[in-house]
Formats: sequence, structure tokens, C-alpha cells
Amino acid sequence: MSIFTRLCALLLAFAAVTSAARAADEPPALAAAGLADKAALRTLIDAAVKEGQVSYWDTIFQPETNDALTTEFKKQYGLPGSFKVGYTLSATGGLVTRVDQELAAGKATIDVASVASLPWIYSHVRDGKILQYDSPQYAHFSKAFGEGLGKKGYFAFVGAYVFVPMWNTENLDFKGMSWTDVLGAVPEKRLSIGDATKSETYRATYLVLRRLLGKEYFEKLAKMSPNIVLRSENVAERLVSGEDLMADGGMPTRAYQFNERGAKLKFIIPKEGAVLLPEATFILSDAPHPNAAKLWVDFVLSEAGQKIIVEHEALISGRDGFKSPLPDYAPAIDSIHAIPVDWEKVTLDDMQKARDEWAGLFMR
Repeated sequence: MSIFTRLCALLLAFAAVTSAARAADEPPALAAAGLADKAALRTLIDAAVKEGQVSYWDTIFQPETNDALTTEFKKQYGLPGSFKVGYTLSATGGLVTRVDQELAAGKATIDVASVASLPWIYSHVRDGKILQYDSPQYAHFSKAFGEGLGKKGYFAFVGAYVFVPMWNTENLDFKGMSWTDVLGAVPEKRLSIGDATKSETYRATYLVLRRLLGKEYFEKLAKMSPNIVLRSENVAERLVSGEDLMADGGMPTRAYQFNERGAKLKFIIPKEGAVLLPEATFILSDAPHPNAAKLWVDFVLSEAGQKIIVEHEALISGRDGFKSPLPDYAPAIDSIHAIPVDWEKVTLDDMQKARDEWAGLFMR
């Protein structure tokens, strides 16, 4: 073998070792990317690092969930320890108000928002207030897009949930299977309902169930003098304490979290169906950290992000073929008896009318 041949062989070997070492140093998301996508992802990561932070608002995630997401997010993209993830937990009404104010002022401090208010989100898609971004993760949400639970190029959902009848089995032996079975199941003032004047999601649930069950159902419910509660955490707390015997709008997520601490909460998906509420995530058009925002959206919609969200919050994943680690609380989306709704055709005026009617029934 000539000296030249040996030199070439050594150079090739050195290049192979260097390439392997570089690949080993790559963060998981970059190492898993195909050759065609790697350069674009590296550019996006570098731009996000320069921005140094991302801010997101959500209506569901508890602090522990945010901590787990933040840790894995930084790991997946190799972000430095100095990179900041700013998180705010808000009621749906508060999030909607804050985002509307920032959009109107043209001075956004929020990068990403997640809320289960599709009529409101669709209205902002139409007025150009949501950043157009075609996340590579959207390829895994084809069914959700096909059912109008997201809009390709604008938003998908990080998890979906329902509000359904829920009770504490230590205090109540409820055998009902229908929404109407709730009527008269407990004495007056021992039932809770969600505040549809302040919560977009309780309002959306009322709008759909009102069409399905009729106004008469809610008139009968009002005669039970229900306690009006805003936060889903408080709904569960009141059942555990015995303050309420049943919740008309309990959330399986909270049943899971409280049962993990020793509670014995139970819920049903009524035979008529439930209103599926997708917690849609989107980037504001004037997001101050748009590159970091894109990375965050990519992550929470990824297999790794969805696993954390479902394990911590028992939300229903919208990813095609996702296998839920908590099927009793967060079953596969195909198995949920969801009431069909064309959310893109539900207007903000429809939502306002639902709010006013609900208030007339329950806040007299």
C-alpha cells in the first residue's frame, strides 16, 4: 500500500470518527432528524438559543407538568441551562381576555397559548392574528385535522378533555348512565356545575349539550340549586371533601390526579356522548420569540411531549396511532363517544348567546 493510499485511509477513518463523535454530541431531536430536515432544525435551534426564552399560557397544565415538559424540551433540543420557559396557568376566560388585549395592542408578551375554545381560535385564524406555521408534527394529526379539531398550518391540540358527571364513591353510590340520570340524583345544593360565564370551555359544553338535550334539561338542573365552580381542580376538591356529592361537569384529568393521592372519584361518559374539548395550541402572530415558539409547539405535539402530557394530565392525545398510557382516564381518541360539532361554524355570537342563556338559568 502506497503512502498516499495509507494517508487517504487515515483521513477517511478520522472523518468517520469525527462524524460519529459529532452525532453523539447532537441533542436527541437533531440526531433523529433526517438529512433533509437536519439543517433546517439546526438553524431553528440556533435562532431559539439566541432568543433565549419562550413564554406560554395554558389552562390545564399543573406546575409539575410544566417542570417535566421544560426539562425534556431543553434535553430534546440541547438548549442551555440559561434558556427560560415562562409558564402561566390561567382560566380559559382569563387567557382569552389577555390574548385579545395583547393582540389589540400589538404588543404581545405571550409566544404560545393553549386553550380549548375553537370558535375563538378560528376567529383569530380568519383575522390573521395566529402565526402561520406548518409544524412537522402536523403530519401525525391527520385525523384531528380531518374532524375540524385543528387547522393545518395554524394549530393542533396538545390534549383534549371532557366535562362529565363525576362523584366520590365514598359518599355516593351513583349507577346512572345518562345525563338525565343526574337530575335528582343528589339533594339541592349538593351538585356543582362549571361557571359558563367565566369559562370558555364550560360555555362551549353548555352550547353543545343545550342543542342535544334541550333547554328543559338545564331548567331542571337549575332547580337543584347547583353550586357554581370555576376551576376543575376545585370541582374535584369539593367532591373529595364531601362539600358536593356530584359534579355535572367533572374532568377525568382531575379524577386521575386526585385518585393518585388516594381519592375514589369516578365518572361516566354518558350514553348520549360528551363534548370533546381540544386544548388547541398556537403561536401569536406577534410572538416576541417566534423561533423558540416553533420549537415549543413541535415538542409538545411530538411523541415525547404527548407522553408527558398524557401521563401527567390524563388528556386525550390527538396524535394518529398514539397508545395512551392511561386508557381508563385518557382513552384513544377513536374510542371516545364525542358529540359531533362543526366548530369552525360556531360563531362568537353563538357563544355569547349561550353565555347569556346559561346566566339566566343559573345566576338569577
